[in-house]
Amino acid sequence: MGYDAKFRVWRGDPDGGDLRDYTVEVNEGEVVLDIIHRLQATQAPDLAVRWNCKAGKCGSCSAEVNGRPRLLCMTRMSTFAEDELVTVTPMRTFPIIRDLVTDVSFNYEKAREIQSFTPPPDLKPGEYRMRQVDVERSQEFRKCIECFLCQDTCHVVRDHEENKNAFAGPRFLMRVAELEMHPLDVADRREQAQQEHGLGYCNITKCCTEVCPEHIKITDNALIPLKERVVDRKFDPVVWLGNKLFRRE
Repeated sequence: MGYDAKFRVWRGDPDGGDLRDYTVEVNEGEVVLDIIHRLQATQAPDLAVRWNCKAGKCGSCSAEVNGRPRLLCMTRMSTFAEDELVTVTPMRTFPIIRDLVTDVSFNYEKAREIQSFTPPPDLKPGEYRMRQVDVERSQEFRKCIECFLCQDTCHVVRDHEENKNAFAGPRFLMRVAELEMHPLDVADRREQAQQEHGLGYCNITKCCTEVCPEHIKITDNALIPLKERVVDRKFDPVVWLGNKLFRRE
């Protein structure tokens, strides 16, 4: 059975904007993206919103609903009371393009800074061999749909624009961790993680894990293990001596 919901949606561009109130019909089983589409069709045809698959797999419709980073297509209206005001705003961490659409190019710039998979030079494609346990270790990280909600909620860049030059963010530190754990990757990424990608800025509040729509344990399974490897490299005297004697090229 349908009802009328009260929505407050941010409208604007890089020069400024404000929150506008709308009353929109809601039907059983709908998600927030359905309501945004109905709003476009009936009251605000110029409302800009980014979306693609509407199945929680493309990561396009990232925004903030009542202040929490979410995928619009995976946020059910049944989450809210019928008389609750639902506020939809763009991701706060990234520059506004228009309305609910933000410029996420920061993330692609950080992706390009990460050294790609580096197998042994004498190992040819088709000769890669891995144990199943090593496959499973990194399989979780490959579920990432690059919605960038973890990047949006991370307070290191959300509240400190000046940190963006020195901090890759949880999504890309997770990528560094994945490659560092890969048994066929011969690059030593620990120094890069700390010095170039800002691993030390992360204080493991787990806010990135909390908003991940794929339920990846970013903090526990990627960031903390990567921090442990960096600490071992820098402060464990036995590991330090071993690295001096058996340095990995």
